[in-house]
Amino acid sequence: MTEPIYLSKVGRLKMESELKRLKFEERPLLVAEIKRAMELGDLSENAEYHAAKEAQTHLERKIAELEDKLSRVLSVDTDKIPGDKVYLFAKVLVKDLSDGEEILYTVAPPDETDVENDIISVKSPIGAALLGKVVGDVVSVEVPAGQIKYEVLKITRD
Repeated sequence: MTEPIYLSKVGRLKMESELKRLKFEERPLLVAEIKRAMELGDLSENAEYHAAKEAQTHLERKIAELEDKLSRVLSVDTDKIPGDKVYLFAKVLVKDLSDGEEILYTVAPPDETDVENDIISVKSPIGAALLGKVVGDVVSVEVPAGQIKYEVLKITRD
């Protein structure tokens, strides 16, 4: 059995929107591009045709992947998740114990991560280390840059 994919309602809508865009905007453009390339003649030496067919293969793979994921999505009602511990969709204010810097992370499913905005995957080293922790807990995390120690200062839900 395939494993479920947990997404927020917003995450599910984004994924559905991306699938719709790929199917109804990108796909027709590629079909037109392939048709145009075919009209150029000899397909065996037609670089435009081969590039368009390769792009079509990648597009169809992405569409199939999104359809598969959407068939396994379980939407999470974040209002029903307890706020006393770090769970999926928690906003966690942590303090780096080496330099005192405070960082606000949002722990999210892998399909909703955005590292530039401190939305980290529940499967990342930091996200996994924070799961189940409460205010006051100290976690030690092994990351590519070395060992980091965080103290959990605050947990919120939005």
